[in-house]
Amino acid sequence: MNIRFDNQVVAVSGAGHGIGHTIAETFARLGARVHGCDLAVGGANLATLDLADREAAAAWIAGIEQTSGRAIDILVNNAGGVAGQVGKPIETVTDEEWDRIFAINVGAAFALSRAAAPAMKRAGHGRIVTISSGAGLQASLTGIQAYCSAKHAVVGLTRQLAHELGPFGITVNSVAPGLIPSNPTSAAQWDSYGPDGRRAMVDRIAMKRLGTTQDIANAVVFFASDLASFVNGQILSVDGGR
Repeated sequence: MNIRFDNQVVAVSGAGHGIGHTIAETFARLGARVHGCDLAVGGANLATLDLADREAAAAWIAGIEQTSGRAIDILVNNAGGVAGQVGKPIETVTDEEWDRIFAINVGAAFALSRAAAPAMKRAGHGRIVTISSGAGLQASLTGIQAYCSAKHAVVGLTRQLAHELGPFGITVNSVAPGLIPSNPTSAAQWDSYGPDGRRAMVDRIAMKRLGTTQDIANAVVFFASDLASFVNGQILSVDGGR
């Protein structure tokens, strides 16, 4: 089957680099009209936006709808990460550190979904795909309490919205990547394991390799396509088989 998204309106958060950039590029190759945002990168159809500002997040969605003259067809809540933090004992974690990670992971997904839902409801269709993590299903390799907790919350938000929005023809699903060194933070995490640690991690993967950003984008495309029209509230682990 030739999957296409010709003239569909796609919004991808965290599209300036790594997984989000590949997701945006993939939808564009498949014919979609793609709009992206990221924290510090601007460009054609790529807005500079801090999604911790929920009003700004809502304004970005409204701007896409106004420019397109229609509802967003596919919203990919990819923005997130560890905000430059590293694992440390819980008694040393500050409120600001905890809140920042929640804001850019589950808070951003909440704000963008809340903003996009009304027009999707009126249109009677839509696809929302969140990017959670293996850390949303078990303890995180990062050791960062807030990151693990926030990704679990993204999974919960995904399942709840699937039930709420399903009656309006809107599906909500999540892709949970394994470790993919796709940005400076994840690459540094990967490097920190050393040669023996990296070899041991790959050996624990059934496919005997690390995943790529394209592997994640492919899973997002599946959820956004008609092939997944009756798939709702699901979490797809894309980790090579752990």
